[in-house]
Amino acid sequence: MASLALVGCKEESASSTAGGAADSESLPDELYATIKTNHGDIVIKLFPKDAPKTVANFVGLARGTKEWKDPRTGQLQKKPLYNGTLFHRVIPNFMIQGGDPLGMGYGGPGYKFEDEFQSGRKFDKVGLVAMANSGPNTNGSQFFITTSTPAWLNGKHTIFGEVISGYDVVEKISKLPRDARDRPLEPAVMNEIVISEKKP
Repeated sequence: MASLALVGCKEESASSTAGGAADSESLPDELYATIKTNHGDIVIKLFPKDAPKTVANFVGLARGTKEWKDPRTGQLQKKPLYNGTLFHRVIPNFMIQGGDPLGMGYGGPGYKFEDEFQSGRKFDKVGLVAMANSGPNTNGSQFFITTSTPAWLNGKHTIFGEVISGYDVVEKISKLPRDARDRPLEPAVMNEIVISEKKP
């Protein structure tokens, strides 16, 4: 169960999987996400064919077109979830994790949705982007980017993209000084995530 202990996330209030992921039928074949951080830009090529529900969810939350529940207020929101959030967990030679609207590691969008493993993708290279979870079919908004090849995560976390530019930024964030709970002592902020159909 090492994978859950290392990259798991818990949500304060989450509904069933119903209504979780966004509509995946309207996704283009090529999609890119640029995470604009205070340490530089990270460009990700998304995998809409391999993980359509996961990519649709990520894109909807990034653009603010998918409704989510603010865990601080309990109010439904339809605005970009990731803007201003943190990479709240950094582990050198493993991964960086973010996407929690609370910035603490236990927040999420107020729903959960199922895993997508049908593509057979493995954690066989650095720079892969995958969903954090607290067990099977508990995906929400949190994700992580690898700086190693953690084979023990295969079949446990949906891989939905890979870094194609700015991997040095990922490495830099992963090596920030951190506390005993792997929280960076210097903030690593996602100022914005820009989605595009053309390679940036």
